[in-house]
Amino acid sequence: MIEQAEKRFDLKRVEERTEEFWKKNRVYEQTKERMKGGERFYFLDGPPYASGSIHLGTAWNKILKDAFLRSLVMKGFDVRRQPGWDCHGLPIEVMVEKKHGLKSKQGIAEMGVEKFIEECKSWALKHVSLMTEQFKALGVWMDWDNPYMTLKDEYIEAAWWTIKRASEKDLLVNDYRVVTWCPRCETALAEAEIEYQDRKDVSIYVKFPLAGREDEYIVIWTTTPWTLIGNLAVMVHPDFEYVRAKTDQGVFILASELAPILKDQFRLEYEVLETLSGRELEGLRYTNPLTDNIAVPEQENSYQVILADFVTLEEGTGCVHCAPGHGPEDFEAAKPYGIKAVSPVDEQGRFTSEGGKYA
Repeated sequence: MIEQAEKRFDLKRVEERTEEFWKKNRVYEQTKERMKGGERFYFLDGPPYASGSIHLGTAWNKILKDAFLRSLVMKGFDVRRQPGWDCHGLPIEVMVEKKHGLKSKQGIAEMGVEKFIEECKSWALKHVSLMTEQFKALGVWMDWDNPYMTLKDEYIEAAWWTIKRASEKDLLVNDYRVVTWCPRCETALAEAEIEYQDRKDVSIYVKFPLAGREDEYIVIWTTTPWTLIGNLAVMVHPDFEYVRAKTDQGVFILASELAPILKDQFRLEYEVLETLSGRELEGLRYTNPLTDNIAVPEQENSYQVILADFVTLEEGTGCVHCAPGHGPEDFEAAKPYGIKAVSPVDEQGRFTSEGGKYA
């Protein structure tokens, strides 16, 4: 029956009536029935954290998926569309910490780990229900009564089964890697959990004395001076041109294109003694200027110039300080040279005894 059009379009009311019509007439269920026997399409839902209400990002994500899956149904595919929920991880833990006024890992220990886990589980299940209704209100069609949740035993056991199968096929590697760390939570962070912000901070130039060469240095520039304790190498680009520049304060090695900083920033007149490629600098040994103040064990292969093709000439000196224990790029660059990473900080982000006078 055709009804008189309303004078004022009420979007919220239209949404409610549409959802009510779908539910009353089992439109989603009928669609699934009609598509049975068609070509199967298996959809894996990347699960949102069950940590609060949906937001613009999670809504946009689900709406795009819903539009794509509907288009497949219209083409005759029998689509499996089970929604998923990530019920583990820091977002949920942080919300529970806020609820109970916990400020650190020690607070969790005092509360009791088992109790904390139960609180996290309760929080996750509560928000699975809340977010499900919110996604339904957006008109998203999925099998909301049969979601997969990472806290369920069957999901956990499936994950272990996958690891077991990978082990049986010799696909697992036991190795070291650099991970991002939260000193407050005292745990590793996934990339999706990292938040970035702009800030102003100090940067410094440092001259590293070359071994066996009096008054000769390789000059680096860094925006993270605190990582100099963990310095184990200096990276140069194999194909860039470098110079040995003589000044009244010694001979400095840096990229030819950036050599003018000696005069522009340090007011040093200089004379180019020699031009070399980065590849010719490989293996050059130097001394960490902090050596007398720190307790980082020296390695056979540490404190040498190594090659890295990600070095740029956009700023600095073209010679990059390398601290393998503080960044994934540095870690990977040092690995072929047999340089073992050193990370002289503890789980709370404080220098360990390896930091020497800075600990």
